Amino acid sequence: MAGLTIGQVAKRAGVHVETIRYYQRRGLLAIPPKPMYGFRRYDDTTVIRLRFIKKAQKMGFSLEEISGLLSMERGSCHEVKALLEKKIQEIVARMDDLERMRKILEQGIGLCNVDSEAGCRLLEKLLAEST
Repeated sequence: MAGLTIGQVAKRAGVHVETIRYYQRRGLLAIPPKPMYGFRRYDDTTVIRLRFIKKAQKMGFSLEEISGLLSMERGSCHEVKALLEKKIQEIVARMDDLERMRKILEQGIGLCNVDSEAGCRLLEKLLAEST
């Protein structure tokens, strides 16, 4: 019988079988028909699609965004470009937030006097920054 079992697909894509089933429930992967006797069989495009999903997740895309990208598979490059530009803007905003957090932590470390019995000014600074 041609095709791959779900276990073989999982192994080739580097995911768990339950991940495949979850993506199927979310509509990211098709569910192949089940023969009367035997197991469902998947083709190599399922492995490719799984690898794409995992790579997109590593780049910060949510499953909803990935679903949108996959639906554009045969769509216009303009739509894909717009989605990628939006993601870049989100990443830049997140990087700005992280840089601001790093500066607050570095300033806080400068306030730290481990020999003081008067309380921790570092903690006071962090608590004040969170309001």
